[in-house]
Amino acid sequence: MTGFAHEAPGPPGTGAVVPLLVVAVAAGGYVVLAVRARPWNAWRGTAFLAGCAVLAIALAPGLSPYPAGDFRGHMLEHLLVGMVAPTCLALGAPMSLALRNVPVRRRRLAAAVLRSRGVRVLTHPATVLTLTVGGLVALYATPLAVFVDDHPAVHHLVHVHFLVSGYLFAWLVAGPDPAPHRPGVRARLVLLGVAIAAHSVLSQLMYTGVLGGTDVPVAELRGAATLMYYGGDLAELALAVALVATWRPLRRRSDATFPT
Repeated sequence: MTGFAHEAPGPPGTGAVVPLLVVAVAAGGYVVLAVRARPWNAWRGTAFLAGCAVLAIALAPGLSPYPAGDFRGHMLEHLLVGMVAPTCLALGAPMSLALRNVPVRRRRLAAAVLRSRGVRVLTHPATVLTLTVGGLVALYATPLAVFVDDHPAVHHLVHVHFLVSGYLFAWLVAGPDPAPHRPGVRARLVLLGVAIAAHSVLSQLMYTGVLGGTDVPVAELRGAATLMYYGGDLAELALAVALVATWRPLRRRSDATFPT
């Protein structure tokens, strides 16, 4: 069997320069806006910067505990980019922070966009679930993983997909940012439960070798499946805790409000 390249081809570290710069700019921009928006919730700021740190760790070359080309390293990278980092970023409420730093006219425009039909479709639980779980199935149950490994540009696009879909999922389930179309708590708990079940089934199928999308040594395949199983559960448990912690039964309509 052949190994699964954790790094895109090319000189060591070259493929990570641009993504790391983007992460640094996002972190720096958040800090600037937080200073301008004083007072700003310190826990939210800590969550967002922690998400940026997790992204940097996942994308920086040489920081993986696994050897280059190890499939377990690829899975760890996916967990950090697609689940842990998006949850932290969403809990940082970057949209609310940005809206506090723009004129009222632009806040009204943002409100109109969030209430639009397109955003309603994009943030519908079925759409978000399809993006998150469907992306995993497409990557690990088809030859897409090998194709991504051979094409650095596609490799970056897959990272973007996992980050965006993971962020949408976390924002919909427990994000403190405005979400006019966010369903009730029960529906969000069901959505989270379905996602947990889907990750569990996919990881068990991977462990048994039923999925045919990857061709790696058995030890690496089972190690990656174990990471997906337990790591995914921990990330989603953290999201469930965030949902319970931020639930305000008497202020259900606050999801649709905007910072003043």
